[in-house]
Amino acid sequence: MPADPRNESGDAPATRDQSRIPYQLPQPTAMMPDIFLGQVLDLDADEQSWVPQAEGVWFKPLILSVSQGYYVNILRVRSSGILSRHRHSGPVHAFTLRGRWHYLEHDWVATAGDYAFEPPGETHTLVVPEGVEEMATLFHVTGGYTYVDPHGKALGYEDVFTKLENVRRHYERIGLGAGYADRFIR
Repeated sequence: MPADPRNESGDAPATRDQSRIPYQLPQPTAMMPDIFLGQVLDLDADEQSWVPQAEGVWFKPLILSVSQGYYVNILRVRSSGILSRHRHSGPVHAFTLRGRWHYLEHDWVATAGDYAFEPPGETHTLVVPEGVEEMATLFHVTGGYTYVDPHGKALGYEDVFTKLENVRRHYERIGLGAGYADRFIR
């Protein structure tokens, strides 16, 4: 193989395809590592990864960002009815993967393939309609939310820290150990 001709500064000549060379410098000091989880949209695989939240309700954690106060999970509901009424302190992005759901306060119904943005401060009541065997939605929740009654009285809350506690308890209970949850923490 012929030698790689270099220019005066020692750089490769401009004719060499630079796009195929990986980044050559170190990543920033103290940068958090990537999270890579394969096959997360295979909703029927790996039942133990689903963390019970309530009767007929589970979530699959994808990231629990305690450093920035958000989490991403897939919510799975296998019962119809009212799931919760809550007020968001930060923005929420929702991408429906399976089934249908809506809010009593809006006139739209989310179905598989739909996206919804929920602004900070909004209060709404999540409903899975009759006849829906399973609803699965990927939620990116920044901040937390407060469960409220119809008149706004606080009844409880949920945030990345309560999610993490639930994940740790679940993994401990099924024999993986609470530390298994560390793979999702950033």
